[in-house]
Amino acid sequence: MAETPRRVLLVGTGRMAQTHALRFAEISDISVVAAVDPDQARLERFCAEHGIAHAYSELEQGLLHPDLDAVSVVTPDALHASVSIQSMQAGLAVLCEKPLSDTVRSSQAMVDAAVRADVLNMVNLSYRISGALHQARLWVDQGRLGEIRHIDAAYRQSWLVSPYWGEWSEEEAWLWRLSTAHGSTGVLGDIGIHILDFVTAGVGMEISGLQCRLQTFDKAPDNRIGEYHLDANDSCLINVQLSNGALGAVQMSRYQTGYFNDLSLTIHGTEGALQVTTGHAGDRLLSCLGDSRHTPVWTEVDCDRQPDTFDRFASALMSGQRGSPDFAHAAGLQHYLQRCLESHEQGRWLECDSLG
Repeated sequence: MAETPRRVLLVGTGRMAQTHALRFAEISDISVVAAVDPDQARLERFCAEHGIAHAYSELEQGLLHPDLDAVSVVTPDALHASVSIQSMQAGLAVLCEKPLSDTVRSSQAMVDAAVRADVLNMVNLSYRISGALHQARLWVDQGRLGEIRHIDAAYRQSWLVSPYWGEWSEEEAWLWRLSTAHGSTGVLGDIGIHILDFVTAGVGMEISGLQCRLQTFDKAPDNRIGEYHLDANDSCLINVQLSNGALGAVQMSRYQTGYFNDLSLTIHGTEGALQVTTGHAGDRLLSCLGDSRHTPVWTEVDCDRQPDTFDRFASALMSGQRGSPDFAHAAGLQHYLQRCLESHEQGRWLECDSLG
């Protein structure tokens, strides 16, 4: 007999909640039974659209819904910690959107709460679905690249110069990402967590030190559109050192014309190199290993697609196993983001002490 689907409470019904509802609807082991949002009109529209039977305007009400197994947190970043901690204190597994929280302190509080509650906890770092990244990490771990000496990584977006996702100057979904008063930490906070995860997951090492430079460009008269003051950073360059001493460069921008939404990571070792790319050209891995590094000749490698965060969360929830990436990993990424901001403000290289 098939197991009963696990019952999920969805907290937040904004743009990204659409993805959570649609993906969970595709997984037979999961049933979204209720949703929470203080915006009653939006909540009712969302529940009607996705066939969610129960709607609550307050988290406390939602957590009292009978026989819940898990909570999916899709609130604004500043609410991730409070919602996740309350949910874990209620004994529920939690899947939280990225970034884990809006500060290092609140992120660590989430990690501590997860340890105390001893429940499944995961963060939605969506590019872990990359089969190319997975294969690259396997070969790094096997020593096929020798000693890692250098990395180059980039997250390239162009929605500030191309309307492929809509006109940014007219849509709230994009305008808030440009305004610190509306909770944005700019391109660094929005997509920096993804590319730093791409790097650390790909090489299997921590970042031991970094120097960061952020830039905000003029985009409107007085850099204001309606209630939105457009002061969040648009582009970012980071020099990094890995825990083995290897150096690298990481960049991200919303002005990288010619790309849509693309990540890349090149890993250079003493015995060869690998290049991972995702985006409109697909998920690809190129290798230059062994004698090929003397030519040099790059060869494309076939890679198997990996389960996404929702599949992994469902699998862990059903089996009772630990999930990955978990809150502790995401808190480490939050620590790097904070060091990036501090480095930019201080104009100098900073060490990244492990969170332990």
